[in-house]
Amino acid sequence: MAGQHGGDVDDLTIKLGIEEEFFLVDPESRDLLADPDLRIFEHCETNGGPHKFVREFLRTQIESNSHVCESVAQVRTALLETRSTVIRAAETYGAAVMAASTHPFADWREQAPTPRERYERFTVTYQDSVRRFLIGGMHVHAGFGDPDSRIRVMTAIRRYLPILHALSATSPFVEGRETGYKSYRLNLLGNLPRTSLPGPLRSRAEFDRLVADYQRLDFITDASELWWDIRPSGKFPTIEMRICDVCTRIDDAMCIVALYASLVRYLLRQDQAGQLAPEPPTEIIAENRWLAQRYGVLAFFGDVRGGGRKDIIDFTEELVDTLADDARALGCEPELRHALTIIAEGTGADRQVDLYRLRRLEGDSHDEALLQVVDLVLAETRASIEPTA
Repeated sequence: MAGQHGGDVDDLTIKLGIEEEFFLVDPESRDLLADPDLRIFEHCETNGGPHKFVREFLRTQIESNSHVCESVAQVRTALLETRSTVIRAAETYGAAVMAASTHPFADWREQAPTPRERYERFTVTYQDSVRRFLIGGMHVHAGFGDPDSRIRVMTAIRRYLPILHALSATSPFVEGRETGYKSYRLNLLGNLPRTSLPGPLRSRAEFDRLVADYQRLDFITDASELWWDIRPSGKFPTIEMRICDVCTRIDDAMCIVALYASLVRYLLRQDQAGQLAPEPPTEIIAENRWLAQRYGVLAFFGDVRGGGRKDIIDFTEELVDTLADDARALGCEPELRHALTIIAEGTGADRQVDLYRLRRLEGDSHDEALLQVVDLVLAETRASIEPTA
């Protein structure tokens, strides 16, 4: 979670925080652990230092919440610390950790919910939509500006969410099926109300009125039940970007953080100058969002300015150039440019699908190939905390 921020008109300070949701896996079967050793969670809570670790809706998941970070570089350190804490705790008590947004073959019917009143209430209300919620996400917080500027920048960022999402994709398999999507997670998330893109908002007062309407109609208890792709945090003076899958590799996660932070700074400067661009229709952004889900870094997005379709690499190259000054000011130029590497080499989803298809071509059965996919994700997750040579 990102923390407090002053809100001076000319202040371009950005504070950052990151949350990641991990799966706990049986190292032998490579299936999810429906009832993992509770000492994993206790170990993380005791040894997490400045970070927090919480239990998610399903017992097989654990969520890490970083401390408030003053820079992108601090986020990298925080990620190394939180992932190391979770991985060491899991290994101590008989589990492995998977940083991906779906498990390739786990069955939701075999999972057990975490006993908590909020989760029990959601199950009663949303039924199978939440029972099948075998997904994890990565949420990035940015604290900046004043309440109104945060809302305007949040609205302006919506058009870039498809690129952010495509770069993070790690959920191509669900329940033993290759879904045909590079990120199937959003399909499952979309079964709940109040998900996907928020409409364009212009002020904090407008957002507060919307929340009050939801509460007046007894649809929600508080703003935390607005599960949009991007939203004002209910706990902190931040904008929480929620659309992304969990990145298996830390370098990919850091690219998302750098891109988001650079966009925030760029758009905040535009807002302070009164030069934010007109908003494209939400429906058009949603179409590009679907293309990101379906094709990942192979997407051809709709070009709002020029018309027709445009390769994601062209969009991203232009965006990296546009954000270069802001990335330089934030000290994250290499992390920003890593977006071009992800597109060239593929996302976590691409690596999973490529390995599955290769193993099938080389004679593995469907089930054997999926086990290899799990092993790949487990190995990449663990390698992300190891020092590089």
